[in-house]
Amino acid sequence: MEPIRKDDDTLARPALTASADATPLYTERRRRSVGWRSKDVLRTAALVMAMYIGVRLLWFANPLFLTAFLGVLFGLAVSSGVDRLARWRIPRGAGAALIVLMFIGALAGFGAWVAPTIRAQSVELRRRLPESIDRLEAWANRHNGGIIGSILTPAAPAARRDSAQTTSASRSATGAGPPSPDDTTRATPLRQRISEQMSGATRYLFPFLSSTFAVIGGILIIIFLSIYIGADPELYHRGLMQLFPRRARRRAGEVLSAMATVLRRWLLTQLIAMLVIGSVTTIVLLLLGVKAAFALGILAGLLEFIPTVGPILSALPAIAMGFLDSPEKALYVAFAFWGIQFAENHLLIPLLMKGGVDAPPVLTILSQALMALLFGFLGLMCAVPLLAAAMVAVKMLYVEAVVGERVAVTNENPAKDAAPA
Repeated sequence: MEPIRKDDDTLARPALTASADATPLYTERRRRSVGWRSKDVLRTAALVMAMYIGVRLLWFANPLFLTAFLGVLFGLAVSSGVDRLARWRIPRGAGAALIVLMFIGALAGFGAWVAPTIRAQSVELRRRLPESIDRLEAWANRHNGGIIGSILTPAAPAARRDSAQTTSASRSATGAGPPSPDDTTRATPLRQRISEQMSGATRYLFPFLSSTFAVIGGILIIIFLSIYIGADPELYHRGLMQLFPRRARRRAGEVLSAMATVLRRWLLTQLIAMLVIGSVTTIVLLLLGVKAAFALGILAGLLEFIPTVGPILSALPAIAMGFLDSPEKALYVAFAFWGIQFAENHLLIPLLMKGGVDAPPVLTILSQALMALLFGFLGLMCAVPLLAAAMVAVKMLYVEAVVGERVAVTNENPAKDAAPA
């Protein structure tokens, strides 16, 4: 081995350059800039502005976006039926239109069949419901010492009247002015208080019902979106895939497919549950002899589309109508609604929701409350399917991909769902 010579600069000193023409490495390090460059600042500012404009647009046009989401939701269910019709060599476009028109025709035929009965019972419901509320208040006054009486009527009628007169006289003598809102509230009948509260809730939850054009336009948007998405869902799937980088398209496609499957099964489950609950509720109310049983049963079926909150809203008028006969019948009606919901939650829904997402009740209630607070009734309708879609994304993109935990995305095949990507 030849010894190293002191005058050999190549071996004795570390080389600063790779070749004679190359730039020294330390000069390259000096050229590295610290901080953001101008184009980085502009790119970030443009991204922030785009996100801000998108959020403002979403907030401003939230009825349109929520209506479009309902159209996509129904379109996914229509596409499932179109796939079955395609086996009979029926074109997808014709199959989607046929399914939607048949569904609308079935609703119209059923409405025409029960329209006379529903019209008569709706009139009776509007006429007798205030009377049942008055009877409920009178019953609460007689049981003023109980919990229900203390909630419904803070004081007995005579005590309220004497208190109101005493307060008014004392205020007149002392010159304190008119009675306070609390005194007026105590003297207001229960029916008027409920009417005022319902009027305020209606203006908040159903602002779109003030315009017939908006309602018709929303229904038409849902119908046409259902037809177009059901006719060719792959067209929109490919369009969404082009928004993702090539390396992420495969995983994004799996997540979107899982979302579509869960939303389709959730909607089909809700439609079946609406039909079953509406029919069973009508039969039970007829057996109990409750007035306007058909109207109350249809109301229970329609409100079944809104989990957790809908059954409670449908039970209140039925219980109030039970008070027309006796408090005991109202109690029987309450127990009947509880039994129907118990059977639905423990028998019907577990049987129908195989392959769906079992959302925790706390998350369901909180999402419904938040969406109703922000967007009203449309937000309340879309809260649960949006929660189901979000749970699929969180499980597949965060729990599996980031945390590395195997988790079942749906209830159909946990072993398959839990397989890592």
